[in-house]
Amino acid sequence: MHWRRGARFFQNHWPSSLLVSFLIIVTVTPHALEGFFVYYPMQEVTDAPSSVGMDYEDLTLVTEDNVKLHGWFVPRKDARATLLIFHGNAGNIGHRVPWIQLLQQAGGNVAIIDYRGYGRSEGKPYEEGLYRDARAALRWWNEKRGGGGEKLVLVGESLGGVVAVDLAARAPVAGLILQSTFTTAWDMAKTLLPVGLLQPVAGVHFDSAGKIAGIACPKLFIHGDRDEIVPFRLGQKLYELAPPPKDFYLVRGAMHNDLPWVAGTEYVTRIRAFLDSL
Repeated sequence: MHWRRGARFFQNHWPSSLLVSFLIIVTVTPHALEGFFVYYPMQEVTDAPSSVGMDYEDLTLVTEDNVKLHGWFVPRKDARATLLIFHGNAGNIGHRVPWIQLLQQAGGNVAIIDYRGYGRSEGKPYEEGLYRDARAALRWWNEKRGGGGEKLVLVGESLGGVVAVDLAARAPVAGLILQSTFTTAWDMAKTLLPVGLLQPVAGVHFDSAGKIAGIACPKLFIHGDRDEIVPFRLGQKLYELAPPPKDFYLVRGAMHNDLPWVAGTEYVTRIRAFLDSL
């Protein structure tokens, strides 16, 4: 019977059959490989700024391609700047509440959004989609906060650093803080061999290295020397490619996800000093 012959063929040639099947799925499904390897969203938002005593308001933003996003605005009475956060590739904004609190202590209002497909935001994430999400956040700030004289500072964490760099390359901002981020998707892929060899098939670029040279605002780079996910050398390389004014804050002993807690009070102090310098 035909199915028996097919089964025998698959049994004898299963590695190549799986590869062909995988490539067909990737080809016919837009962003399939990108979504599988790059993004790890969670939909349930289990925490909020109120859990640590911070007042906040929910934000509802609509992107240029009509995707509805969810976010928070956490005000501070004496703030002279708003820190607009773009978080990393896993979880959602609910997992960033303690970090939001630290950034507010540094002296700024804090705004944060969930990318499409994360938390309560609609859609599915992909590279250009994330850039559109960032532009929607910028439009919100221009319409609601930009006329009051406060400064806008972008904060990008890990993959969010790529999003922040893209936005800062398109629109003038007062400052840019890049934490535990990298140069390009290919540079990251080379740290994940052999799986990283699929990066060209995924079609992602995340080219911060090519965009950073055009960003004139003051920049603060933060990286832990024990980062096990984004190698320290990639953060340092991005810093070297950036034009002045710029500063590099090395957090000794910090890994990828514990950096603010390893840095302790110095973390808040360094960010406050950066905001004051603006």
